[in-house]
Amino acid sequence: MGLPPDLAQSALAQGYLQPTAIQQAAIPAILQGRDVLATAQTGSGKTAAFCLPLLRQWLDSPRAILRQPQALVLLPTRELAVQVGDILRELSLGLPRKLKTAVVYGGVSINPQMMALRGGADILVATPGRLLDLLERNALRLSAIRTLVLDEADRLLDPGFADELNAVLDRLPPSRQNLLFSATFPPAVRALAAKLQQQALRIEIEPGAASAPDIRQRAIEVDADRRTMLLHHLLQTHGWERALVFVASRHAADRVADKLQRKGMPAAALHGDCSQSQRGQALADLKSGRLRVLVATDVAARGIDIARLPLVVNYDLPRSTADYTHRIGRTGRAGARGEAISFVCADSAAHFRLIEKRQGLSLPRERIASFEPSAAAAPPPSATDPDGNGGIKGKRKSKKDKLREAARLAADGGARPD
Repeated sequence: MGLPPDLAQSALAQGYLQPTAIQQAAIPAILQGRDVLATAQTGSGKTAAFCLPLLRQWLDSPRAILRQPQALVLLPTRELAVQVGDILRELSLGLPRKLKTAVVYGGVSINPQMMALRGGADILVATPGRLLDLLERNALRLSAIRTLVLDEADRLLDPGFADELNAVLDRLPPSRQNLLFSATFPPAVRALAAKLQQQALRIEIEPGAASAPDIRQRAIEVDADRRTMLLHHLLQTHGWERALVFVASRHAADRVADKLQRKGMPAAALHGDCSQSQRGQALADLKSGRLRVLVATDVAARGIDIARLPLVVNYDLPRSTADYTHRIGRTGRAGARGEAISFVCADSAAHFRLIEKRQGLSLPRERIASFEPSAAAAPPPSATDPDGNGGIKGKRKSKKDKLREAARLAADGGARPD
């Protein structure tokens, strides 16, 4: 695949016994200097697919420009940034040169990150907002960047990131290699690829029988006010050692974690109000087994990589089908078997039917003895929702979507976007 022996051996030592489909397709193309636009399901090995060639490029670079960042990896969350930084460091352990990776993200003091950058860095891993803060303080330069990686590109184009991403792109050298990796391929990603890339290799790995994650998906009907009791019952009955539970709000995360703790089950909440040290500790405790249940908002959906996590629970249903994919993708990773349970209440039944439709699913509704729902299910979407979107974020454009589209049309001189 074009990797030098030292790097191939280092990958083997870290458990990369053979390349996944996305790695087989992407690594040789990246090493040839091509732009790449790659999509593959969560847990397919996308991170190593760009980390390994970045390390090969770094090994081949002249020593004169070492300690100036040559590669920039942009990600939407601090958890993802830490994860990518860890993978780069692990893969570089057996190499003849010592790699210096700088991982910078918001939510923590900027001063230690500025101090760490004084000695330079070879590869920079960053969230857009914090990177802009550091550039404003002249803490680093991007003039030597030769390769840009946008990981979770679809998330980076969300309204909360798009302006920051564009500001970063404006500060990069115009001549560079551009790599876009994403689990989904919405129109916004296609538009960004057309803007950034030249004759990019399009890689799309469809999940097949051999590569699809081994995840058993279940839908359990229950009254909304009995979900926590059912969750506790299932954990006790099945004996799952660890579980990641997704809720819709920070308040719900705190409330559910507190109720589980009162029942004697080690649990913690993870959401945007948690400090970086709290987030790091919660993840470490879950990985080590000190914590049995982590109750999280979607801030954690794309940033958590826990080996052999047996269970994901949608306590609250996700707003979009893409979020459903990313949530359940936290289990069934790297060939392990996993289970994903969605609680379906009377007022969310139509919502879940739409998720099923867009995911190509048809899950039988289960009822657990002593937890049978008392409330009647909501009418089908067609009876209450003329647009057929059940309240889920989907095809119907919001007011903000329409305003953004109008702005793009104006910027393009009236040309209709693809």
